[in-house]
Amino acid sequence: MTRKVLISGASIAGPALAYWLHRAGFAVTVVEKADSLRDGGYPIDIRGTAIEVVRRMGILPRLRAAHLDTRRSTFLDADGSELVSVTPSAVTGSVDDLEVRRGDLAAALYAIVRDDVEFLFGDSIDTLDQTGQGVDIAFHSGHRRTFDLVIGADGMHSRTRESVFGPEQQFHRYLGYAFAIFTMPNTFGLSHELLMWNTPGRAAALYAVGDDDELHAFLNFHQPEAPIRGPEALRDLVAKAFADAGWEVPAMVDALRDADDLFVDTAGQIRMPRWSSGRVALVGDAAYAPSFLTGQGSSLALVGAYVLAHALATQQDHGAAFAAYERGLRGFVDANQALVDSGAATLFPTTVPALERRNAMLRDLVTLPPPPPRPAHSALTLP
Repeated sequence: MTRKVLISGASIAGPALAYWLHRAGFAVTVVEKADSLRDGGYPIDIRGTAIEVVRRMGILPRLRAAHLDTRRSTFLDADGSELVSVTPSAVTGSVDDLEVRRGDLAAALYAIVRDDVEFLFGDSIDTLDQTGQGVDIAFHSGHRRTFDLVIGADGMHSRTRESVFGPEQQFHRYLGYAFAIFTMPNTFGLSHELLMWNTPGRAAALYAVGDDDELHAFLNFHQPEAPIRGPEALRDLVAKAFADAGWEVPAMVDALRDADDLFVDTAGQIRMPRWSSGRVALVGDAAYAPSFLTGQGSSLALVGAYVLAHALATQQDHGAAFAAYERGLRGFVDANQALVDSGAATLFPTTVPALERRNAMLRDLVTLPPPPPRPAHSALTLP
């Protein structure tokens, strides 16, 4: 009998998992609270093992065509003067990484599953009740259905995780930063480049992903104690943190207040002792968000979806499959989450000495060979 799976979330992990499960013969439904696929979005990286996953999915050529081809990253001093300008590969140590708009990756994934998988946009799970035979779902729309398995792929602040495993705070590891991402007009003439301004504990970046009239803006600052969440409170906190900043930061703060695509949050990770309970499992940020400081969120989502689908395809018993998923992926997740403990936040120094060391490191990149790619990115061999 065909097993029916409900996936909550249609960003990255959800559609990727849907693709592999459909190929394995599952009947897949994806529910997404947004009314449609989310386009645009900040650039994301696809690295290491995740490159092999998208190759096996057949979307690598499309993603290579969407590669943003950032040509230089320029780091600025407190007064806006240039410290150093380097190529992205000089920082990452890899020329094989892909960098695409998040929406381009989501669209590529959706394109290969939309004809084979049921999508329920504009809806969400209200209640979830596990029985011996399945999982009874009451949707926000009022519909009720039963599935054999439910997978939460609904992000770092996952409602699926909260309803099955409990409040987020018991799994959340705060990393000491709050940030805002938004778009603003490209009045600077930037093209295929990143500008980053730093003072101790504060960073402001303008990112031109092409020759567009729009820039991605990023404000990030050190906050030792976790602030109260909530979009308005965090927005005001970010604006206050940069109130006396130089360079073009005042214009960025003004744009932040007017932005209709503002995303504000704290930098953090999700660390859980188990990623499944009964007939429900989690994948991607819902289970093991690594934080933007690692640059591995989308890659972990793609790899996790592949490993989970492979486990379910090769194990008839869902309990055994979920256990195999955790065994196969836990080391890879741990290695990538540990990047924040081994220099992943180097670009955001919080003290004057740390900023001086970072600037010296950046100057060395101009004359020294690039660092090797981080082994954590490729620390898993796919079955």
